[in-house]
Amino acid sequence: MSIRLSEKDSGRTLGSISQEDFQLLVDHMEEESSKDQDYYVEHTAIDALESLGASAGFIALLRAAVGESDGIDVVWAAE
Repeated sequence: MSIRLSEKDSGRTLGSISQEDFQLLVDHMEEESSKDQDYYVEHTAIDALESLGASAGFIALLRAAVGESDGIDVVWAAE
């Protein structure tokens, strides 16, 4: 099973990630509730995920999505 990530505000699909990368995201990002399916991703969070062993493809996807902005809200859905 893969996980599709999208930008919350625009609905733009960012790409798909592995279950392992998704688990890193869930384990290390703040959730507002148990039903939360979105995360605010910014440069510091990406660096932390990279140091925790996230795949190069996942990190590249996040860096491209955030770009020069301060950060973006990312939502996920199982595929």
